[in-house]
Amino acid sequence: MSDYPWNEATATGVGSHPGEDHLEAMRVVFGELPALPYLPELPERGVGADMVGRGASMLVELPVEVQPSGWRVADRPGRDARRARDHLIRDLDGMEEAAQGYVGPLKVQVCGPWTLAASVELRYGDKILADQGAVRDLSESLAEGVAAHVADVRTRVPGVTTVIVQLDEPGLPGVLAGTVPSASGFARLPAVEPEIAVQRLATVLAAAGDFPIVHCCAPRVPLGVLRRAGARGVSLDAALLRRRDEDEIGEAVEAGTALFLGVVPGTDTRLLDVGVVAKPARELWRRLGFPSSTLASQVVLTPACGLAGASPRYARAALAKCRESAVVLREDPGE
Repeated sequence: MSDYPWNEATATGVGSHPGEDHLEAMRVVFGELPALPYLPELPERGVGADMVGRGASMLVELPVEVQPSGWRVADRPGRDARRARDHLIRDLDGMEEAAQGYVGPLKVQVCGPWTLAASVELRYGDKILADQGAVRDLSESLAEGVAAHVADVRTRVPGVTTVIVQLDEPGLPGVLAGTVPSASGFARLPAVEPEIAVQRLATVLAAAGDFPIVHCCAPRVPLGVLRRAGARGVSLDAALLRRRDEDEIGEAVEAGTALFLGVVPGTDTRLLDVGVVAKPARELWRRLGFPSSTLASQVVLTPACGLAGASPRYARAALAKCRESAVVLREDPGE
């Protein structure tokens, strides 16, 4: 019996989707990815529909607002926070409609605590990242919001077997490396110690249900930090992997960590044959020395990143190509 909440040869999406029609996006996702659909995000709708705005809208008793410099902690909930929350509720309503009769796993995405801390400013100062006490408060607030979000999804889609929560952490490598600019832009915020990063991530991942994963589409994904924090899976761009990363990837795979491998570009291009699309996953598995019989269950194929920058036609085709290519993962490579 599989240790993973999806069937073999499964594909899914990363998160964002082009356009402003949330109902159409939902129909595309459930139509093209029937084994592991996800709640798409449509940032083209404006303020509050972006990754950071949506994540900030889930914070409990930590209101935010938009200033010319971006999102900032506020004294009280205002129009911007309500708009972000309205986008989320509208999307959940659409998901509930599209998922009528659905039984199986379902994925949702939430901006992770470190990317939020590197993006949102304090009331009268620098980014939240500059104040580790504020980062702790943000993590605890986000954890409470994520738990409520998961409960809401389960209520709306009673047939869901597992809610897979994906924390989006594109900013985490910069947080660990000390390359995040201050609010003024004239300095860099100090690097965060890996163990502190683990603690704050663990707070949110523990609230995210039975199978939380983390997505990071940057080079040098900190797999050790993610695993120690409790991530059951890691979503990354296969094109950014280097041979020097493979020892750490091999350790993660051996420990049972699922890999969500981005194998299709996130913007319009000519889509290749399914064998070519699946090739990075199959070759990685071969180089790591794992049996081909485990590939289709432990690896899920996805686009390389979100699809917000793609055309609607390409977004649909990209998801379909991931689904079709995932079938190749359970074929005998004949080696």
